[in-house]
Amino acid sequence: MKNIFKILAFVVLAAVIFAGGIFTAKNFLTKKDLPPAPVSKFFDGAKELSGSIAKTSTGKIIEVKNGQRIQDAVMEAKPGDVIRVYPGTYNETVYVDKDNISFQGVVKGNDWPTLEGDHKLNDAFLYSGNNISIESFKIQNYKGNGVMGQSGNNFVISYNWIINSGVYGIFPEFGKNGLVEHNILTGIEDAAIYIGMCDNIDVRHNEVYGSVAGIEIENSRHALVEDNYCYDNSGGILAFITPGLPIKTCYDVIIRNNYVLNNNHVNFGAPGSIVSMLPAGTGIIVMAADDVIIENNFISGNDNAGIAIVDHKFLADIAVDPESEPNPDRISILDNFMYNNGNNPIKAVKAGMLTKLDSKGPDILHYGGGTGNCIRDVNRYRSFGLETYSRCELTSTSKVVSYLLNEPVPPRTSTPAERSRLTYYGVCSGCHAYNVRMVGPPTITIQAIYKDNPKGIADYITKPVHKRKDYPEMPPQNYLSEEMRIEVAKFMLTVQK
Repeated sequence: MKNIFKILAFVVLAAVIFAGGIFTAKNFLTKKDLPPAPVSKFFDGAKELSGSIAKTSTGKIIEVKNGQRIQDAVMEAKPGDVIRVYPGTYNETVYVDKDNISFQGVVKGNDWPTLEGDHKLNDAFLYSGNNISIESFKIQNYKGNGVMGQSGNNFVISYNWIINSGVYGIFPEFGKNGLVEHNILTGIEDAAIYIGMCDNIDVRHNEVYGSVAGIEIENSRHALVEDNYCYDNSGGILAFITPGLPIKTCYDVIIRNNYVLNNNHVNFGAPGSIVSMLPAGTGIIVMAADDVIIENNFISGNDNAGIAIVDHKFLADIAVDPESEPNPDRISILDNFMYNNGNNPIKAVKAGMLTKLDSKGPDILHYGGGTGNCIRDVNRYRSFGLETYSRCELTSTSKVVSYLLNEPVPPRTSTPAERSRLTYYGVCSGCHAYNVRMVGPPTITIQAIYKDNPKGIADYITKPVHKRKDYPEMPPQNYLSEEMRIEVAKFMLTVQK
């Protein structure tokens, strides 16, 4: 009886959504011209968004107004300060290597503090400090990333509107204890929200659309993806183990209470990148990740499949990493509302379903290996490859309210000898996996080119020259000290996995 009530509740909720009660009907139109005005109920255009960070600050407020530079305020700021930015256009990259700095945009009506990359600058915000908050900014037309974190712990990225920011929209890498919430992102050529090699992360109440991947949890642990609205991407929500990265695992991920609708956008990822290999039309994809729970999601209109659980063999061109276990193990699929998926599956999926006398793609697909997987009620869905799944004993994840920690975690302290390793993890490895093509050439390729020449790497990353048409232009890493550039280059030439 409880399951019946759950289904009825989902049907009523779906009707409300399509009637415009939660998200306006405009959101369901194909967005050919980017960007539109923000229409999500996550934003209130008449509300002035200010004060929420300053209430918890311990320092002074530094105001930045149109015509001034945010970076100048960063230079002035001390730990505990709030940098309050007023509406205007700011053509800059903001580098933050200090701790306990809060950035607070002030939104008045339709007027935002706007970071504009003009398709020339790489990043809008690039932080390596701890306890960083970035709230209420419009970020558009960057080549690389909207917000990128490099080994910063205890971060909050919220209420931002990120449009056409290049490879990633929000990209915390190698951080711990972070919150990404109430952001709107669109037009991203890889992942709109990309959680890379992180621990204890909540991703909630975001709206992501018109990108290749909506939300991606990659080689990360203890992540909650909840109450997000993912639509019109190539793939909606992803939990991956990408081989070749320094962190070899992805586990303990909860994907629940999300709206995952019509993710059929043409895949416009950079040719040769992993994300470019993904077939469009899948709502939720789990590749090789373990201990993933998928619960109470509304999954509809995804042309290939609603949920796909796959191993590394799913991508034929992916390199093998002996230290990355390639199978999805202990996946739990609890009660989800799934409707109208699989209307135009790829040939391989369609061929599999034809063996079941069904020409539509499945609600749920499992391809490849994996052990210990379960599903609450396999008879509720059109499925393929779930013969080894048992019935889940778990009925709900309601006891898990958040994966954020009760207390802030300390910075990743290290000896001088360890700092080069930390910099490689937090700066380099997100684009240069060891033996897998990502955004940039694999580390083994760089090792072959610069054998016994760390200075060559250090000089190149100081002022890169775009040499390869099959890779995007590399941003300069000249914000790193000359000494650190040499040390991280030496470390990069010694990495073996």
